[in-house]
Parts: sequence; structure tokens; C-alpha cells
Amino acid sequence: MRLNPLTIKKIRRFRSIKRGYYAFLLLFLMILISLFSEAFINSRAMLVKYEGRFYFPIPGNMIPGATFGLDYDYETQYRELSKIFKAQDNGNWVLMPLVPFNPYENDLKDGQYPPFAPDFKNRHFLGTDNVGRDVLARLAYGFRTAIFFSLVLLVVNYAVGVSIGCAMGYFGGKFDLFFQRIIEIWSNVPFLYIVIILSSIMIPNFSMLIGIMAFFGWMGMTWTMRTLTYKEKAREYALAARALGATDTRIIFKHILPNTLSVIVTFAPFSVSSGIIALTSLDFLGFGLPPPTPSWGELLSQGWANMGAYWIVGSVIFAMTLTLLLVTFIGEAVREAFDPKLHTTYE
Repeated sequence: MRLNPLTIKKIRRFRSIKRGYYAFLLLFLMILISLFSEAFINSRAMLVKYEGRFYFPIPGNMIPGATFGLDYDYETQYRELSKIFKAQDNGNWVLMPLVPFNPYENDLKDGQYPPFAPDFKNRHFLGTDNVGRDVLARLAYGFRTAIFFSLVLLVVNYAVGVSIGCAMGYFGGKFDLFFQRIIEIWSNVPFLYIVIILSSIMIPNFSMLIGIMAFFGWMGMTWTMRTLTYKEKAREYALAARALGATDTRIIFKHILPNTLSVIVTFAPFSVSSGIIALTSLDFLGFGLPPPTPSWGELLSQGWANMGAYWIVGSVIFAMTLTLLLVTFIGEAVREAFDPKLHTTYE
């Protein structure tokens, strides 16, 4: 598929804005790594060599300890197995991930109470939380949850908001007035109260939170799209298409939507930031994803309850600041690259 020359020009303009371009590459790398977090952060071994045979525990099923000559049938404790193989020194070995802990695992010590400070010897690079779970593991898995929550929410909000807003602006009349009244009423419903009520009735999950957030989050894009559609349908190209007998569907999808795309795209990075902040805030207040789901908001709550464990709150604040800063840089670059004033030709 060949891209429009104007689109290619916008992409080149985006790449020329170094701060936004490199922020995009870094954020893309972070998302890519998060997709394969299990390979870097896991209590399962990446590779085990035992009696001349190789095992790959991470992508496979649970391997009982008896497989490696241990005296139990539940899942192998690979960190302990690694110590046993090293002590035996008989050619067997275990290759553990960089962080040999999963985000749900409690690593406790005799006579001591968590949280534990960062410990490079035991590979707790950012310490543990209040119940002994590795902070780096929960931070990484929490990032994956937050970024994909915000991306899914973005798609849902845009799908609903663009559809209704475009219809309001194009058809106008009673249809427009009806949805204006709906939006005015719905925007006055207290969002937080709804979340509290629903959280007290049922345990919220990823899909439920997406539904609740989307139920209240589509209105902003609807107003924007309504205004853009009113403006575009009055232009000469839309009037010419109608005069030539083009259907409403063709005018909307072939003419109006492509010409509003630049404005829609510029809002996307900032909507992602809003989604991350919203999920983190709900988790912090205890109305988000249920424990023990890895969550930045839950880590912030722990840090607030235990200010002496500086590594907990410090890690989350740094991760959130970096992520939101990258998204903001990307948003500014996209907005400048897609600015219609930079790509307009006056005759």
C-alpha cells in the first residue's frame, strides 16, 4: 500500500523532531520488552540442563521437582535448584532470568520483616514491597497493565466518540440535539461514585474497568469530532461530493474522516497519559484492579503507608514520570508534525 505524499511528509516532519522521535522509539522499546517480561522477570528458569537434556520452563508447562531428582511433585523451585546444581558440580546447571522472581512471589527472610531494601546480591534490584514481593517485577508487569489498559481505553473511546460525534455533526437536527442532552446529563454523573458503588458490589477486573472508563470517557472526543464534522461538511469538497451523488456513508468515510484524522491523532498521546493516570489513581484509592494484580497505584499506596521504604514510592514515581514524559514528548511532536497550517497550500 502506497502512502499519500502528504502523509509521508508528515512522518518525515515527525522524525525531524528529535525529542519526540526518540521518545517514541524508547516508549516502543519499553512496550516491546514488557510483552516479553516473562523472559526477563520470572521465578521460572530460562533454561535447565539436567543429565544431558535441556528444559525450557518459561514457555512450557509446570515441571515438578521430581523431574530433576528432588523429593517433591509440585513446581520446581529453580533458585534452590540452581544452588543444588552448583554444590554438586556434576555438569547440571540452571540459567535464571535477570530478575529471578515473579510479581506474585513472597521472598521472606527468617527473623526479618519486609519491606527489604534493594539488594543486588539477591537480585532484588529495587527491593521488595510490604509483603516481600520484588518491586522491579511488579513495576514492570504493572507498566504492561497500565500501558495496554490506556491503549485499549483509547481505542474504545475513539471508536464511540468519533462515531457519535461525526454523526452528530453530519446529520445535525434532532439527532444532534438528542445526543447533546444525553451528553449534558451524563457528564454530570459523578464518575468516582459509580466506581465505588460497582467496586463494592463486585470485584472489578480489566474488562470491567475499561467498560466503566469508556462509559464516561467518550464524551470529550464526541464534542471535538462534532465540531470538526460541522466544519468539514460545509467545505467545497464535501458539497461537490454530494452534488455528484455520493452517499452519506461515502462522504463521511472517504472525505470527512480522512480530513479530520490529523486532529484526532494529535489527541491520542495525551489520551494515553490520561488512561495511565486514571488507572493508577483508581488502584491507589483501592477501587481499581483487585490484588494481587501488579499495579503502580497499589505500589504507591504501599509507599504512602510506609514512607521509610523510599525505594517503593521512588521507583513508581520515577517510572510514572519517565512514561508520562515520553508520552508528552510524543504528543507534542505529533501535534507539530500533523499541524494542518504546516501542510496547507493557499491558491
